[in-house]
Amino acid sequence: MATETDNAVKTEAPAEQKPVTAAKGIQVTEKALARIRAAMAKENVDPAQGGLRLGVSGGGCSGLSYNIRFDTQPRERDRIFQFGDVRVFVDPKSYIYLHGMTLDYTETLMQQGFAFVNPNSQKSCGCGSSFSA
Repeated sequence: MATETDNAVKTEAPAEQKPVTAAKGIQVTEKALARIRAAMAKENVDPAQGGLRLGVSGGGCSGLSYNIRFDTQPRERDRIFQFGDVRVFVDPKSYIYLHGMTLDYTETLMQQGFAFVNPNSQKSCGCGSSFSA
């Protein structure tokens, strides 16, 4: 698990930054950070401007689906979490379901990819990309 909780910051508006406690924020493991950095370089996403957007939308076999993509800049009401040179953007509606979550990266013989370790998830499907709260 990333030990950079002290570096994570929440931004309600671009000018206002407050510390976020580990229990209420978003955490990202070192393995996930390494993969995010590599993918950002491959996709030409400037870390000073852009970052990784985590979100939740309706759908999937359990009711809600995780979304993960790169964004060129944060939106006005996003919460921004900083992990060294990697920023993670979360919109206010998604944050309701994602607070306290850890983003990990797993590599096994059967599969590889990002894994959402979400304490707010009541149940999830077998693929791990959808859940219910």
